[in-house]
Amino acid sequence: MLTHPPKRLAERTLVLTLCGAALALAACKKDAATGDKATGDKVVTGAAPAPAAGNKITIGVLTDMSGLYADLAGKGSVIAAQMAVDEMGGKVADMAIEIVSGDHQNKPDIGSNIAREWYDAKGVDVIVDVPTSSVALAVSELTKTKNKVFLASGPGSSDLTGKACSPNTIHWTYDTWALANATGREIVKNGGDSWFFLAADYAFGAALERDVTKVVEASGGKVLGNVKHPLNAPDFSSFLLQAQSSKAKIIGLANAGGDTINAIKQAAEFGIVSKGQKLAGLLVFISDVNALGLETAQGLILSEAFYWDRDDQTRAFSKKFADKAGGAMPTMVQAGVYSSVLHYLKAIAELKSKDDGKAVVAKMEATPTDDVVFGKGTIDGNGRKRHAMYVYEVKSPAESKGKWDDYKLIREVPADQAFRAPADSGCSLLTK
Repeated sequence: MLTHPPKRLAERTLVLTLCGAALALAACKKDAATGDKATGDKVVTGAAPAPAAGNKITIGVLTDMSGLYADLAGKGSVIAAQMAVDEMGGKVADMAIEIVSGDHQNKPDIGSNIAREWYDAKGVDVIVDVPTSSVALAVSELTKTKNKVFLASGPGSSDLTGKACSPNTIHWTYDTWALANATGREIVKNGGDSWFFLAADYAFGAALERDVTKVVEASGGKVLGNVKHPLNAPDFSSFLLQAQSSKAKIIGLANAGGDTINAIKQAAEFGIVSKGQKLAGLLVFISDVNALGLETAQGLILSEAFYWDRDDQTRAFSKKFADKAGGAMPTMVQAGVYSSVLHYLKAIAELKSKDDGKAVVAKMEATPTDDVVFGKGTIDGNGRKRHAMYVYEVKSPAESKGKWDDYKLIREVPADQAFRAPADSGCSLLTK
């Protein structure tokens, strides 16, 4: 079980001064390091002196390094950002590029404090990743006040492009509306018309339960009840017993990461599926499936924006990532960090400036996206990045050819249907 141990330092940062496109992350780590005792920062530099703040672009990867989302984001998100920077040659518009990373510990106050220090004292221009929607919503608001850029690959709440939309934020990879539209609709279509929700008690869980409920009810199904659990819950037995007693056909898991893994494991111990109810993993990552094993995860229906084995381009990207990540394949969150950083740097290259965050986001929205992980895409006026979503079923052990060969495709949801129509989002930016 993943836990996040208490820390006296609110921030653990790693600064990677890029030594050029050919220099790998591992090589940079071998260079001399200096520590800042006041902040806990570690600075790793190459042979060249660090450029002045105005002559560099600083990317902050704000993520979960130690908790229940560390496997789906964490250090892998830093690697993904580095890959995008390397692809751009380590320099854009005569500005060197630097990456800093921090652990928000899934706490909005810690995440906000790190983001504020980065913007005010560290010269950070853009914050990326940020799994945990409550942290992301706080960072989005702060980013707007500082006129910086926030590229949200990790969080799920569709409120980021709805009532909490911002001219400085782009929600990149997935959201709760897309998950409901893909996974929820697929399950209801196949007879799963009565639901009980087991939801994480924070912004993401609430948004996912809300959005799936709308799909279930619009499709003629009904919701019989719900129970909320704390983030990083150590024991799901009481919650699962409530779900079991509801007699609902589907137990919807409106959670993620370690919480999803533990809920599925304990449901298997209780024999819930063998007794006739089915689990709906409403946000399941390939890292979760790998942790569960196919024997336990087989048959799960899930939605992803990215799967490493989808085509030749995703396989090539994933091999490069795995070589840097100890053999682990990238999750869609990590792929989204790569994609968002790449598009951001391309916008800076055209603008020749990084200083006006709102202008940078406007340039990104005006420019179609195209990369090896998501293919061609666009960005809506409410900040919603738009690309295809894919509905998969987890393979049985007999169907799998080996480790990470986990999914079989059920259907593709095209980009124009995969995400909520901007007019339905409630974003105030679209009414101005």
